[in-house]
Amino acid sequence: MVNIASEVLVLKKDTRDREKEKLGWLSWIVFLLLLVIVFIVFRFVIGFTVIAGDSMNPTLEEGNVIVTSNIFFNIERNDIMVYRDQDGFNVIKRVIGLPNDTIAIQDGAVIVNGKVLQETSIIGVPNDFQEVIVPRNSYFVIGDNRTPGESLDSRSENVGAIQQENILGKVMFTLFPF
Repeated sequence: MVNIASEVLVLKKDTRDREKEKLGWLSWIVFLLLLVIVFIVFRFVIGFTVIAGDSMNPTLEEGNVIVTSNIFFNIERNDIMVYRDQDGFNVIKRVIGLPNDTIAIQDGAVIVNGKVLQETSIIGVPNDFQEVIVPRNSYFVIGDNRTPGESLDSRSENVGAIQQENILGKVMFTLFPF
């Protein structure tokens, strides 16, 4: 009887040890899956960007940290977006022109489709800009710092309208400062 009882205890202990080992492996697998999911989310779904430069002053200042939506976004007028320029740099600008819009700047006022754009978060007075039509699948972007020479944006022949495939994401909010 004692031998049977001791064998049962040994079998129960072996079973518990195997279950603990399975749980150990299972917890590592769950941990690694969560790590992969977190990596994918922070790599492809949302992004963090530190602002460098003054082209988006006063809305965004040097050193601000922003959070962007890199997959689920719809670009609309006045949105702030991130796009990749021809040199491979990420650039942050405000969208003022949608596909097929007519854009001009006269006497410091931005005119979109014949109407003066009402803006509150800008500084500086931009130079006049001849009327252009935003191409299909493109966006006209401009920095909030309109002082001549402060923002390299769609007003420049070197930049022009931003094609949709170059858009990386849309700014959701500023993380720092809060």
